[in-house]
Amino acid sequence: MGARTGKEYIQGIKDRQTEVWIHGDKVDDVTSHPAFKNVVESVAGLYDLQHEKQEKMLYTSPTTGDKVGLSFIAPKTKEDLFKRREMHSEWAAFSGGMMGRSPDYLNTSIMAFGTASEFFAQEGGGSKQFAKNAEDYYEYARENDISLTHTLIHPQVNRSMLTQSEQKDPFLSARITKKTADGIIVNGCRLLATLGGITDELVVFPSTINRTPGTVDDPFAFAFAIPNNTPGLKFLSRESFDYGKSKWDHPLGSRFDESDAIISFEDVLVPWERVFVCESTDICNRTYAETNAVIHMTHQVISKNVVKTEFILGVVISMMEAIGIDKFMHVKEKASEIMVILEVMRSHLYRAEHNAKIDQYGNMTPDFEPLNAARNWFPKMYQRMNEIIKILGASGLMALPTEDDFSNGEVGPLVHRYTQGANMNGEERVQLFRLAWDISISAFGNRQALYEYYFFGDPVRMSNAYYDSFNKQPYKDMVTSFLNRTKTEAGILL
Repeated sequence: MGARTGKEYIQGIKDRQTEVWIHGDKVDDVTSHPAFKNVVESVAGLYDLQHEKQEKMLYTSPTTGDKVGLSFIAPKTKEDLFKRREMHSEWAAFSGGMMGRSPDYLNTSIMAFGTASEFFAQEGGGSKQFAKNAEDYYEYARENDISLTHTLIHPQVNRSMLTQSEQKDPFLSARITKKTADGIIVNGCRLLATLGGITDELVVFPSTINRTPGTVDDPFAFAFAIPNNTPGLKFLSRESFDYGKSKWDHPLGSRFDESDAIISFEDVLVPWERVFVCESTDICNRTYAETNAVIHMTHQVISKNVVKTEFILGVVISMMEAIGIDKFMHVKEKASEIMVILEVMRSHLYRAEHNAKIDQYGNMTPDFEPLNAARNWFPKMYQRMNEIIKILGASGLMALPTEDDFSNGEVGPLVHRYTQGANMNGEERVQLFRLAWDISISAFGNRQALYEYYFFGDPVRMSNAYYDSFNKQPYKDMVTSFLNRTKTEAGILL
């Protein structure tokens, strides 16, 4: 089949008839439902973009010879990495980086799992069948351009309990309740599927929150992929931030509200050929690092975040010029903060790609150290960029007439006059400031800020993990060497 068009993506979602619930109602057709139809069209736009820019976004399949999405490539050279990053950047630019879970994010992880399939054959929860499953699923997803959502974490019930088995209801979190000749039976809940209900399939990633291998935690330790319309699978979506407003009034929320869903498993049968990990806390805890999936996923994320920073910088500079504050020193100082963020992120990405090496699975893999630093740093910087938009926009982010106001014969001339900028008319200035509002203040914008803050998990846990894994010895040795030299020199003087 190869790379799909937007029309083929939409038809595929329509045909699946996934069980999706939102606002207390069961959705008949997500492709036409007001909460989903616009973001479905946006995702379709990504698939169409692949065909519009084939030289940047497609490559030749190594098995079929078809043109397939470049986000699926198993990179063998640095040039492959550069090309993949350009593909990530093209998709990110489509939304200004405001779609955090565009399909390329999970495509990179499926590639990593598939090319590192031998990892899943380990004893203690693995098997040769699971290894073949990972390899086969990678090829299936690549050759059919399957769109994926994923779920990773347990419900936020009682975080004072160390394990899921210690919860008051040990059957609340998704767990294996039975193993049959046909597959595993899963019951319970997982969070938090972004793009939930508007993709083809669900990948249940290994949870790394399970603590002790070989214990009562193991029923919660698994990984698999299933179609979204699998019997017993429900997507319970949060409130939509697409309020049915025009794209002029809500330029981001009306296009790119990705939705986030709680996943409910009710006696869901997962066929054995779709299982990658079964009842192994140990393998789950090691999957991301030892398959290098976390590195390839982070490469996509940092590529996206560079584009997102470029987009926000463009909005901020445009705002400054629109109201004539671009000559003030304190204003330029704030804009320069975003410029520095952009250049630091670009530098991390450059170093990661140019220091890339072939890994044990034959893939050209970026240097994780700069990517790891960037993924720890950016969530905090994104909050600052949001703050800068609000500081510079000030009351202009509240005095925002709507498209209907401008088109009204009686008040239209007034709002045109009263909202004009230093170098643009009122309609142009308000449209720009509505974009800034949708980035920083709207429900869509606040969800973006929260989403970026917790993108890879709890920032405190991440920073502690970063500290623990960082090679600290060379820097301690520098101090020891300096102090020893000081002692020697002091002795000579004495």
